[in-house]
Amino acid sequence: MSEGSETSSPASQIPDAIAGDIARSKRLEIWTLLWIGSIVVVMGLVMGSSQAMKSAWVEDVLSLVPAIVFLVALHFEKRKPDAKFRFGYRRVNSLAFLIAAVTLTGVGGFLLFEAAKTLLMQEHPTIGPITIFGQTIWLGWLMIAALLYSVIPPVILGHMKHPIAEKIQDKVLHTDALMQKADWMTGLAGVVGVMGVGLGYWWADAAAAGFISFEILRDGVKNLRTATAELIDGMPRELEGDEIAEDALELEQALLRQYPDAKIRMRESGRYILVQIDNIMMDEWRGLDPIDLPERQWRVDQISLKCPPEADH
Repeated sequence: MSEGSETSSPASQIPDAIAGDIARSKRLEIWTLLWIGSIVVVMGLVMGSSQAMKSAWVEDVLSLVPAIVFLVALHFEKRKPDAKFRFGYRRVNSLAFLIAAVTLTGVGGFLLFEAAKTLLMQEHPTIGPITIFGQTIWLGWLMIAALLYSVIPPVILGHMKHPIAEKIQDKVLHTDALMQKADWMTGLAGVVGVMGVGLGYWWADAAAAGFISFEILRDGVKNLRTATAELIDGMPRELEGDEIAEDALELEQALLRQYPDAKIRMRESGRYILVQIDNIMMDEWRGLDPIDLPERQWRVDQISLKCPPEADH
């Protein structure tokens, strides 16, 4: 079956419309690695036997993964097509999104498992004293200080990442923003847990560690479903959920108004939308007026035509 020529081909460069936001997101992810790395060190030094502290520490370590895969994916996304990858590397963003979604799901599942195990086994954590510079203080105060420190950078970073993720339609960055949310929620829950242990409520530590796990797990599973749909060529999905993206629906409606007998197929390649129009003859193609394109025109990376079977004869 013959195919018509493409109206555009995958470019090796980031579109000008989002180049500035891409550069800013890259800087934010580098800052994320530095700040969260320092949090991991501080939390590790005062972790003790607290379940909430251990859970918060593991969650902070795993929260580095989305930032790392984002930077790796961005590096490959800018590469030009070569002999082995003739469509380019833009779809590496989809793979990075899957890794980030799996990580977020893993964090939620880990927190839930650890909290449930501690409660079922009725493990009683102890937080004893520690001597620093000749002064003996309760280790819990250092834990609380470390937990409060672990809250501040994620709140700031997550708040800054979310609007950029919307602009550049980057699901990896959006998942990372959710991970930052999980970070500060874990920190606050940890504070409650440590204080509960200090007051004699042994179950408060585990309860605090598991309190936020349901929301984190829900976000992770939701992102995992979207990532899977993207990798198996499903319709483009919204950034916030599993619904079909609004700009994809707008583009489909615009094409059907102009070519009512055509069959429209769409899929996502990273942050971009690829369109195939079936059942249309080459001489019928009149292009698409830019006014009919969705607001984020840069998202429409490629439109290809596929002629009906009789066109081959």
